[in-house]
Amino acid sequence: MFYQFLSILILVQVSFQTELSFTNYSPFKTIFRRQFSLFDVWVDCKERIPVLFSYIAERDNGSLPRSSKFQLDPEIPADCQQLSYSTYTDSVFDRGHMVPANHLDHSELAINESNYMTNINPQHKSLNRGAWLQTEEIIECLRDIDTLRIYGGAIMGNNETNDIFTQTHGIRTPDFFWKIIENARTKDVIAWIMPNDSTATRSNIDKFLVSIKDIEAQSGFILLNFSPEQKVIKQSFSWKVPFNCDTS
Repeated sequence: MFYQFLSILILVQVSFQTELSFTNYSPFKTIFRRQFSLFDVWVDCKERIPVLFSYIAERDNGSLPRSSKFQLDPEIPADCQQLSYSTYTDSVFDRGHMVPANHLDHSELAINESNYMTNINPQHKSLNRGAWLQTEEIIECLRDIDTLRIYGGAIMGNNETNDIFTQTHGIRTPDFFWKIIENARTKDVIAWIMPNDSTATRSNIDKFLVSIKDIEAQSGFILLNFSPEQKVIKQSFSWKVPFNCDTS
């Protein structure tokens, strides 16, 4: 099979610079990069959803409240994003944040940006409130020890039974989500591919541990900035949340 490689160099700026360089041989051919104040997402205009995201998680120095207002992204063409910002009604799917407001809570602007639908995917409530939330809590706690680089995205898959928002939101539902945490100082990495279904609970999170190579194989994104040694690491256990850590 012939794959057309698209090379993109991405520069993310927070309090220091980091680069994510990748090639894309996946079915996503119409990717639009959206740069927010503290994070980036890449929206597939054909799918109308975010398929890749990245941000820096530094020491927590804020406690601004999360916004409850969702909205369409004013900077993205209408034909490149979801048809509606409303809830995924009559379903077990939440409006799941790719980049959570809790990691941006020192900036009111970034908190509001996190509720744009270009940062939202339908996530099964077991995932959104289970394994995915646990990864967010790991980041929330460990960022006070070392700066972390966070990467993640969506994998569409072939399950058509969960594609129940084609009429209301104009989207298919991703079958999996992936996330990588990299310690910026030590270069330690941990990675997961989590199913977008009822099995993605906290108690099952270690079952979803993978290597970066596994993510590349399933997502269609080749992540060029990781070393060969980093790419083959598969952790045996998820990183632990330190005792008495405030995850709020």
